[in-house]
Amino acid sequence: MIPFLRLTPDEDAESVREAIERVIGRGWFVLGPELDAFETEFASATGAPHAIGVGTGTDAIAIALRALGIGPGDEVITAPVSAAYSALAIMMAGARPVFADIDAERLTIDPDAVAAAVSSRTAAILPVHLYGQPADMTALVRVAGRHSLAIVEDCCQAHLATCEGRPVGSFGAAAAYSFYPTKNLGALGDGGAITTKDGAVAARAKRLRNGGQTEQYHHAEFGVNSRLDELQAAILRARLRFLPRWTDTRRALAGAYRSALGDATAIAVPPECEPGHVYHLFPVLSAEREALRGHLKAAGIQTLVHYPTPLPRQAAMAKEKPDQCPIADRVCAEVFSLPLYPALSIEAIAQVAEGLTSFAAAT
Repeated sequence: MIPFLRLTPDEDAESVREAIERVIGRGWFVLGPELDAFETEFASATGAPHAIGVGTGTDAIAIALRALGIGPGDEVITAPVSAAYSALAIMMAGARPVFADIDAERLTIDPDAVAAAVSSRTAAILPVHLYGQPADMTALVRVAGRHSLAIVEDCCQAHLATCEGRPVGSFGAAAAYSFYPTKNLGALGDGGAITTKDGAVAARAKRLRNGGQTEQYHHAEFGVNSRLDELQAAILRARLRFLPRWTDTRRALAGAYRSALGDATAIAVPPECEPGHVYHLFPVLSAEREALRGHLKAAGIQTLVHYPTPLPRQAAMAKEKPDQCPIADRVCAEVFSLPLYPALSIEAIAQVAEGLTSFAAAT
């Protein structure tokens, strides 16, 4: 059996246990020294002057938008292929998500489609660095500049990724990260962070995550209760030290997949458009997706679909009257993800490749 993912601590197990015991022994569980230290360390790791820990990656997007003054009456252009939380976060901020189709190879938002979607109500662009592959930030920065738009980067699947040698999250006014357990840097629960180079945006984000308080019991504005707790902050601090090595491993495993699947006819493998890709997932495309996944399952290989329904076709988006995105429709009908995580072996990759080859031979 080759599982799609392993979430139990491995080489980091001792460090994680020590982190948990440290927090329990201290008896301080919210807005304490572990969060302060993690924010400093994560800011350094991502090349950002400021990091603000929050409860989820969804909250990170919503709070970042609000900290930039984006809300009711505004539109935010984003990608139609992502976890629904990208668009839901825009709605949480009071703004309207507008979907621009994706690039057929990169699978991230198409800058030309973004430019065509700009209206008088557009306030921001929310590119999603999907599967760990950075969006074309150079082109998106040009679009934003022409129209005086803010950029908030959804880096929830792209910890330590780079675009043209520059860290993702550094191109816009703010960026959002998720520490959901499946992420490249995952907590043992939920969590998220905002990064920004703007001290005023950071200060407002910190206020908004804590009920809009300027000091205890003094709420200057409507805020939320979204604070990365001390246990998760400590666990993330422990795991952050392993993240560069895990990222190197993911890239090496992705390279092994690309070599092993070079002659596979049953699937199409999206190209690596950026060497800074961090391979949160390894997606492939097939017009015979369900039959192929069934064949792999029978061979003991687990796969998952990320994502089966483009966001404009989600019922939750219906009241926004979204334009449909035909490339996203096709990709969502064909895409599925192969196992990829740091503990995966090269032998397992060979077994997956054999499963794909045997499907082609059988059909």
